[in-house]
Amino acid sequence: MQTNFTAEQLADSGVAESEKILRKCVHCGFCTATCPTYVTLGNELDSPRGRIYLIKDMLENNRPADKQVVTHIDRCLSCLACMTTCPLGVNYMHLVDHARVHIEKTYKRPLMNRITRALLAMVLPYPARLRASLYAARLGRPFAPLFRAVPGLKPMAAMLELAPPSIPRPSEIAKPGTHAGAGEKRGRVAILTGCAQPVLRPGTNEATVRLLNRVGVEVVVPEGEGCCGALVHHMGREHDALDAARKNIDAWTRAIDQGGLDAIIITASGCGTTIKDYGYMLREDPAYAQKAERVSALAKDITEYLATIELPAPVNGAGLVVAYHSACSMQHGQKITVQPKALLKAAGFTVKDPPEGHLCCGSAGTYNIMQPEIARTLRDRKVANIERTRPDVIAAGNIGCITQIAGGTDIPIIHTVELLDWVYGGEKPEGLRALKTRTLEAAE
Repeated sequence: MQTNFTAEQLADSGVAESEKILRKCVHCGFCTATCPTYVTLGNELDSPRGRIYLIKDMLENNRPADKQVVTHIDRCLSCLACMTTCPLGVNYMHLVDHARVHIEKTYKRPLMNRITRALLAMVLPYPARLRASLYAARLGRPFAPLFRAVPGLKPMAAMLELAPPSIPRPSEIAKPGTHAGAGEKRGRVAILTGCAQPVLRPGTNEATVRLLNRVGVEVVVPEGEGCCGALVHHMGREHDALDAARKNIDAWTRAIDQGGLDAIIITASGCGTTIKDYGYMLREDPAYAQKAERVSALAKDITEYLATIELPAPVNGAGLVVAYHSACSMQHGQKITVQPKALLKAAGFTVKDPPEGHLCCGSAGTYNIMQPEIARTLRDRKVANIERTRPDVIAAGNIGCITQIAGGTDIPIIHTVELLDWVYGGEKPEGLRALKTRTLEAAE
């Protein structure tokens, strides 16, 4: 694509990077076939190709974002299916991230939209605040239908509807400390405890630590680590995202200096995509650029890491049919497609691939709150495709997907590592209690 940026504009590194990305795009349209919003809405401006035109026009003319641009960029899930499809390697992720920063700096959103986004940024990245808000949501849930009837309050209704009826107790695993492996030491890793996951599904990290410890891997929970920054990053809140990244880099660098790390284990693939991009995000920070690159290189999804070590013989799980939902951040963001299914098959499960597995479930960070109608349509489509495989259980590697899909089906959905922990001698995941007794007894 031909561009016409001035030398002054290209002096800005963000614009310069976006210009390189724009020049790669030839508008072939392959991306439209795999874009969830284009497939759902049929609007060219809700496809990667259409959004690229809007971003180019906005940046090239150095003008503030307007309502049209914001509407269509906000509808983008950042699922990155377009990057998997693109034959020329157009880095749409970095382009749309830069566009969101520009929007945040130049566009004044409607009041309720600003309030909602500010509320999400103040609550979701902080486990204690999120826990308190979920307790409050119990009281507000009866008002969800009223909020849904008012356009500006639909995100509030979505928040209330997504809040779980019960909240697990805080896990000891989330506290800073070291969990020694059994027997001969086979490795030392840090684990990202995260923000939403330890509140909504603490069992995921508990299963991860149990499994790794049983096979001789020491697991460190460093002091000072927290939210990866993905949630605010996708809102265009660049300062907040980079601040979160620096705090994590500091925490993991201390862990590296105090005994070395073989990997930084991520159990939420949405976080993994962002952490693996820390090197790019902090490329111009002289104090953090090198450390960020080192952290990004060490970041591994739990299935990515487990695929590199020898696991014991399976104890449970034989005969269960598992539909594997590959999160967008896993298959498109990190290009991890083989390891999770290979691990599940090696563990004795019969693994099914749902139709249209490349399409997003509609979670996408805060998307199912900010764009509830589109998110619900995508969820229902995803659930229908999963149910066609007639599974006993659904496996997934991202807390957002697990929460989203669980709202549309009675089939238990469990994190991949929780199933693997159970197979190799760990505790039975709570979700498996919903299975028919005969099916579960046959698997044990």
